[in-house]
Amino acid sequence: MTRALNSQRRDALSGEMRSAVVFLHGYGANGADLMGLADPLAEHLPDTTFFAPDAPEDCAGSPMGFQWFPIPWIDGSSEEESMEGMARAVDDLNAYLDGIMVDEDLLPEQVMVLGFSQGTMIALHVLPRREDAVAGLVAFSGRLLRPEDLKDDAVCKPPVLLIHGDQDDVVPVQSLPEAAEALQEAGWKEVYAHIQNGTGHGIAQDGLSVALAFMRERLGLG
Repeated sequence: MTRALNSQRRDALSGEMRSAVVFLHGYGANGADLMGLADPLAEHLPDTTFFAPDAPEDCAGSPMGFQWFPIPWIDGSSEEESMEGMARAVDDLNAYLDGIMVDEDLLPEQVMVLGFSQGTMIALHVLPRREDAVAGLVAFSGRLLRPEDLKDDAVCKPPVLLIHGDQDDVVPVQSLPEAAEALQEAGWKEVYAHIQNGTGHGIAQDGLSVALAFMRERLGLG
């Protein structure tokens, strides 16, 4: 049984929704952490409604925040607990995305996903295994989990933009080329990358600008 995700929403600036952006936050944060990005993005995506769910589990490593799944080397969980948590979160996120599309009468190609850190990890795992490809995935500061399974498991291949800070001391920047190589080997035609120079584990202005251009193009606005 899936868990309903508590979610924030910011309606389209124009008053008429033609697309949606779903923010997936990182470990120990919450939906509000990324919803702040709606302010600079909405001006350029006026017909887009923004959604930001909280991950389904309270975070042991950050009591005020949430997690998509446990991380053994941070919270002391077992590998089995981590994998079980991820499997449940996969079902929760799929149900959440399905719910948005049904409730808002949106097609998959009208939905863009932007993930950060652990939010990127769950997005890179979930989106290729869905029946229909979303418009695209902006993947900040994460890594591709179980890359060896991707070629066999991928059902669709949505466009992916990988963005990472070159000073990231939480998720090493090497995770970007590793993910790009695995995606391409699994048959992806559209994989793009941007390195944020002088940036740690975060979202810099140059990365957000590249993300905006990608989103506008994939949503048919560019």
